[in-house]
Amino acid sequence: MSKSVKHKTSEKIFVLDTSVILYDHNSINNFQEHDVAVPIQVLEELDNMKNGNETRNAEARSFIRLIDQASGNKLMNEWISLNENNSGRFKVVMDSNAGHIDAEAIFGTDKIDHRILNAALSLKQEFPKKKVILVSKDICLRLKAKSVDILAEDYETGKVKNVDELYTGKTKLNKVDEQHFITLKEQGSIAGSLLGIAPKSANQFCILKSNRKTINGWYDTKSASVSVITSKKIYNIKPRNDEQTFAIHALLNPDIKLVTIQGKAGTGKTLLAIAAALEQRKDYRQIYVTRPIVPLSNKDIGFLPGDIKSKIDPYMAPIWDNLRFIKEQHTEDPKAQSRIDEFVNTEKIVITPLAYIRGRTLTKIFFIVDEAQNLTPHEIKTIISRAGEHTKIVFTGDIYQIDTPYLDAESNGLSYLIANAKNHPLYAHVTLDKGERSELANLANDLL
Repeated sequence: MSKSVKHKTSEKIFVLDTSVILYDHNSINNFQEHDVAVPIQVLEELDNMKNGNETRNAEARSFIRLIDQASGNKLMNEWISLNENNSGRFKVVMDSNAGHIDAEAIFGTDKIDHRILNAALSLKQEFPKKKVILVSKDICLRLKAKSVDILAEDYETGKVKNVDELYTGKTKLNKVDEQHFITLKEQGSIAGSLLGIAPKSANQFCILKSNRKTINGWYDTKSASVSVITSKKIYNIKPRNDEQTFAIHALLNPDIKLVTIQGKAGTGKTLLAIAAALEQRKDYRQIYVTRPIVPLSNKDIGFLPGDIKSKIDPYMAPIWDNLRFIKEQHTEDPKAQSRIDEFVNTEKIVITPLAYIRGRTLTKIFFIVDEAQNLTPHEIKTIISRAGEHTKIVFTGDIYQIDTPYLDAESNGLSYLIANAKNHPLYAHVTLDKGERSELANLANDLL
C-alpha cells in the first residue's frame, strides 16, 4: 500500500504579477519547492487578455489552461500541488486582509496593481513566518512593493547573465604562422586545430593576423576547418566593413538555417538581411519581412484611425525604407527596380507585422524578423518552431534599444537566442559594431 507523500513546508511564497505570466505562461512551474500564489486580480486581467492574435493573448490562454488542468476538481483558494512530487504548490489569493498597510489607500484605487500588492500583504499577514516575495517584470510595481514592506524581485528564468560578454560570433587570432596563410591561399581552408581553435567550437568568423597580413575566415564546426571568405556584393549592396562581410556570408550560407545579427542603429542589419533574401529569391518560395508591433503608450493599434493597412504602415515604414534604398542602388537598371515592385505586388516578398503570421508553417521561406529584441524568449522559440523544410530564419535587432516595457537587455528573446544557440551547427551570429548610416548618425550613437 503506497504511503501518501507529505508536502515539504516551503519557506517562501512567491506572488506572481500578470507581467510574469504574459512573459512566460509556464512560470508557475519554475519556483522549485516553493509555493506560488496568484492574486485573483491577475486572473481577471488574463481573462481580459485571452482573446486576440498577439503573443500576450496566447500566453494568457496557455496559463489559464495550465492552472485549470492542475486544479482539476479542487478549489483554487486552497493550496494545490503542482506536480506528483508535491514539491511546490499554488493557489489563488484574495486581497481582503492586508493588515495595517493598505496599498490602495496609499497609491490609489485606480490600478489593479495596488490590489495585487494588497494580496501580497494579506499573505504576509496570514503567514508571518514565511518570506512573501512579489515577482514582477514591472520595475515600478517592484519599487512600490518594497516601499510597503514587501520583498520583490524580477523573474529570472530566461535571463542572460553578463550580457556585456554575450557571444559576438567572431574571434581574433593573432600571430598566425605565415605557413598557414600560404595554406589558406593555396587550398582555401585549413584545419581549425592548426590555428589553436578547440575541437567542437561554435561556428564563428575569424580574423587571422600575422605581422603583415590579415585574412578573414569562417570556422565551420562540422568540418572543424577555417575557410577564406571575401567581400561579396548582394543585390547591388556592397559590404562596407569586415563585419558586414561576415553577415553576408552567414546570410548566403546554405548550411546555416538560423542567423542572428545584433548591432546598434545604422549598422546595416535589416538592409543586409533583405538584400540577401532578394539575392537568393530563386531558392525560396517567398520572402517574409516582419517585426513585432510595439504601439506607443501601450495602446493597441485598434485605437488608430483608418483601415488595417493605415494602422500598420507606420510600424512597417523602416522596412519599406530599406527596400526603397535597395531600389535606389539600381538607378541605371529600371528593370531591376520594377522587378522589386513586382515582388511586392505578387507577394514574392511580404512585409507584415509578426502577429499576422501566427500559427503558419513556414516552408521554403526566407523569414526575417526585425527588431527581435522586442520579443520574449518564448516568442522566439515559437517562431523557430514554425520553420518547415528549406526555411531560413534571420533575427535582427539591438539588445540595448528595447521598446517593450517588461523586457531589458538580459531578458529579451534575442539575447536569449544568442546565448543558447551558439553551439548549434545550423546557427551563425554576427555582432555589428560599426555604424554605416552616416557620420552624423555615428555621432549620436557614440557621443550622446
